[in-house]
Amino acid sequence: MARRKRRKSGSSAALVVATILLFIVSASIIVGYFLLRREADSQVALDVSSLCPVNGPRAVTAILLDVTDPISEATTSDLRNEFQGLVDEIDIGGLLQVYSLTEVEGDLSLTFSGCNPGDGRTADEWTSNPRFVQERWERGFQKPLEEVSQKLSEGGSGAQSPIMAGIQRINLDAFGSPKYRDLPKTLIIASDMIEHTAYFSMYRDGTSYSKFEGSDARTKFRTPLDGVEVRILEFQRPNLRFSDEDLADFWASWVGNNKGRLASFKRMQGVM
Repeated sequence: MARRKRRKSGSSAALVVATILLFIVSASIIVGYFLLRREADSQVALDVSSLCPVNGPRAVTAILLDVTDPISEATTSDLRNEFQGLVDEIDIGGLLQVYSLTEVEGDLSLTFSGCNPGDGRTADEWTSNPRFVQERWERGFQKPLEEVSQKLSEGGSGAQSPIMAGIQRINLDAFGSPKYRDLPKTLIIASDMIEHTAYFSMYRDGTSYSKFEGSDARTKFRTPLDGVEVRILEFQRPNLRFSDEDLADFWASWVGNNKGRLASFKRMQGVM
C-alpha cells in the first residue's frame, strides 16, 4: 500500500509541474500577443502623398537655396555634402520643405515637400514589412531629394536677390500655419547672403545695419521668427567692400531683431 501511495504522489507532482508549465507557456503567448498588438497599434498612420503622420508632422525644416547666381564647382560639391547632412538630420515624422529663391520678391519655387517616413532600419519585422518601408522611404523621400541635390548648381544671373522676402515667404507659408505653431522649426539658408533689392542693397549700402533700419526694407520684409532656429551656409563672393564677418554680424542682427536665433553662419568652400 505504501508503494502505491508513493506512485500516486509522484503522478500528482508531475501533473502540478505540467500545469505550471502550461500556464507559463500560455501566459507568455498572451503577453507576446499583446506586446505585438501594442507595437502595431503604436505605428503612426501616414498620409499617402506627403508621407507625414496623418495627425501632422513632428517638426518643420525649411531650406532656402539661393540660385539667383551661379556657384562654383567647389561650392556646389561642398553644398551637396551639407545638403545630404541636413537631410539625414530630419527625424522620422519631420517635415522638410526645399525652396529656391528667384529674383522676384516673395516668389519662391517649392522643389520638395514631404516628411521622413523612416527607412527599413526603423521597421519592426514582426509588425511591419521592412522592405516595403525601405522602398517607400527611397521613392518618396531620398530619391526626390537626391534629384534636388543634383540641380544645386543650376543657377542663372538675376537682376536682384531678395533674400529677406524669401525668408518672409517661408515664414508665412511653412512656419506660420496655426497647426505648426508649437512645433520645432528650423530654417537653413544657402546663399551669398547679399541682399539686393530696390529697397536695400548691400552692393550700394554695404552691411551697415543703421542704413538698413533707415530703409523701407526694414518694414517691408519684417517677419517674426519667434522659435525659429536659423542656420546660414554662405557662398563666398570675391572683391566685396565688406568682410564675411561684417556680413555675419548684419544677419545676426536681422535675425535677432526679428526674434529668431542664428545658430550658425558657415562659409562654404570655393568662391563664386
